[in-house]
Amino acid sequence: MKEIIRKAGAVWEGDLLNGHGEISTESRVLYEQSYNYRMRFENEPGTNPEELIAAAHAACYCMALAGTLKQKGFQPVKLEANTSCYLMSKDKGGYAITNMHLHIRAEVPDIDAASFEQICREADQGCPVSNLLRCGLEIQLSAELVKNFTPAN
Repeated sequence: MKEIIRKAGAVWEGDLLNGHGEISTESRVLYEQSYNYRMRFENEPGTNPEELIAAAHAACYCMALAGTLKQKGFQPVKLEANTSCYLMSKDKGGYAITNMHLHIRAEVPDIDAASFEQICREADQGCPVSNLLRCGLEIQLSAELVKNFTPAN
């Protein structure tokens, strides 16, 4: 099977409370999109990591559900996924993502509620983002310390 690699990057300047950053994706759908502490923790308009995780989860799940429905002989007309990513402060400082809530609305002809719920569970098991969020992941990390910072290519 061919390995597919998707890339994104972020730049941050300054301290956590007063600094700011920009995120970009390889496709440039997001390009130098600003983010900061207030956007993440104080509801200032703009994006944040948890919103992006929720969007990725909703998009991936819709595709997984469409595929699973088709595999089971159903033709979906419309699928809508809304995902909430819960970020909670920890007792000893810092934050943790504690929960994801995925809500599905769908128009699928000729399917009963019990079959639809079962297929939704199967799709969740086949959704790469659901699987990532559900279990631990080995993260490879490399680091480089530089004296005079110039952007990487």
